[in-house]
Amino acid sequence: MTRARKSALPPTERLHPRADDLDLLPVEAVVRRLHQEDLIALRAVREALPSIAAAARAVAEALRAGGRLLYVGAGTSGRLGVLDASECPPTFGVPATRVQAAIAGGRKALTRAVEGAEDDVAAGARAVRAFRATARDVVCGISASASTPYVRGALDEAHERGVRTVLVCCNPPGPAMRADTVVLARTGPEVVAGSTRLKAGTATKLVLNAITTAAFVSLGHVYRGRMVDVRPTNTKLRARAVRMVAELTDLPPARAEALLHAAGDHVKLALAMHFTGLPAAQARRQLKDAGLRGLERPAGARAASGERQRRRPSR
Repeated sequence: MTRARKSALPPTERLHPRADDLDLLPVEAVVRRLHQEDLIALRAVREALPSIAAAARAVAEALRAGGRLLYVGAGTSGRLGVLDASECPPTFGVPATRVQAAIAGGRKALTRAVEGAEDDVAAGARAVRAFRATARDVVCGISASASTPYVRGALDEAHERGVRTVLVCCNPPGPAMRADTVVLARTGPEVVAGSTRLKAGTATKLVLNAITTAAFVSLGHVYRGRMVDVRPTNTKLRARAVRMVAELTDLPPARAEALLHAAGDHVKLALAMHFTGLPAAQARRQLKDAGLRGLERPAGARAASGERQRRRPSR
């Protein structure tokens, strides 16, 4: 291939300058080289932080207004969207309807390649129509190549509906791929040419993590570095919930567990009840008005309260 033809390829499709000997290297050296490429992914995401923050703000605004984040992607990009959407409910305690994802080829594409699905522009548009996307929502297209027809169809349909759009990509998009906010992580060529499941996939995962986590943090779903809206649906999460209540109230574990039970297993409500001294219904109203930061007591007061709780005789 001539140099001119090579440069015409998008960056993620080009041959990596240090990959020609990859198949001659021992496994340890291959692993080291892959790790070196992952560090490039980290730097690429760092360069994209301003646009990631802009996307997170747009998502937070949509969610605050009762809208949704709707991911659309194909192949690895689509699977990463589905993964991020599926992890928001258990992490942030939100309904599964708030963050949803569509992948080219449908559910079967989650576990195996569906050839040709990513080339279907009309299917991308249908996915957005199936979401019944409105101006309150955000449609986030995920395409490492920044050229996936399925994603282009989804973004075009979103624009027609007046929906805010985000594009997460690893190549600069052409004029046909329209988005209000472009998050471009310039990861460059892969050591296995075109295999964007490698550092492009790593960068994409980091970007999606940052968008949804920053959005939900700004909406109050995280308090003092803890996922206080977690749903304690198994033994591990139950123990985590009790531990959070104990740490944040200075109560002994048994009293923290009793408080959590009185709050219907809602960590945030248990904390509000402790901070205000009110029963669940009244504490819930104050929590809605002020948030945990507005209700919390100074550290000294929390410690004193915890000491009083420990000294209170049991009944």
